[in-house]
Amino acid sequence: MLAAGTMLAAGVRRFTTSALRRSHYEEGPGKNLPFSVDNKWRLLALMCGFFGSGFVAPFVIVRHQLLKK
Repeated sequence: MLAAGTMLAAGVRRFTTSALRRSHYEEGPGKNLPFSVDNKWRLLALMCGFFGSGFVAPFVIVRHQLLKK
């Protein structure tokens, strides 16, 4: 039983190191994000739109429900 656990751990370690070696992504701050952080004004607009839509949604829904007949 102990040998199977050791073999499994060795296989996992071997897979993760080979997967890391195969990756060709840039490293550094902001390089692993799905959006660009180079232009701070564009980033500000995206953040305001994203968080603002979540903040405004309940108010729009309540207004819609109140105006329904």
